[in-house]
Amino acid sequence: MKDLILASSSKRRLDLLKQINIQPGLVIPADIDETPLKNELPKDYSIRMAKNKADKVHSSNPNCFVLGVDTVVACGRRILPKAENIEQAEKCLRLLSGRRHRVYTSICLLTPNRLKQHIKTVVTIVKFKRLSELEIKYYLESEEWKNRAGGCNMQGLAGMFVLFLRGSYSSVIGLPLHETYCLLSNYFKLLESVT
Repeated sequence: MKDLILASSSKRRLDLLKQINIQPGLVIPADIDETPLKNELPKDYSIRMAKNKADKVHSSNPNCFVLGVDTVVACGRRILPKAENIEQAEKCLRLLSGRRHRVYTSICLLTPNRLKQHIKTVVTIVKFKRLSELEIKYYLESEEWKNRAGGCNMQGLAGMFVLFLRGSYSSVIGLPLHETYCLLSNYFKLLESVT
């Protein structure tokens, strides 16, 4: 798929695409301002980020398909940050402990010459167990929280805190596979005969 660019630096997203046999021709991280707007709702923020990432990369590659993706962890209307330090990570963990929260992942596909723009958002509800002080300390010491939305690496240790998940597991990790497959299959031949 040499005409497809993934506008993300996330290795997890690349691995998820490979899981469904999609190999982008290029991976170009989009360097954009990710500051939420005042009173911006989590879903709106997720859509805006995915769109801005796709727009930024597409502006330099107008003849390609560009896939922008953004994942947001939210408690009610509160957008949790990508944890950059241990204090942020601890604050997120304590907020998520024993509660339901939502994970919004938006995908934005721009077609060559911007003839079409497709945007899809997947919402997944996750509930964490009530975390003990020892569990919080153990997780923080692992440093798996670094640069993760809401300080949580669901593929790693944070997975053991999940009481239930309603929605898309792959979306929580960073890319809703079913929706991405459906979107891309409109433009690319994704299934090849094995005979």
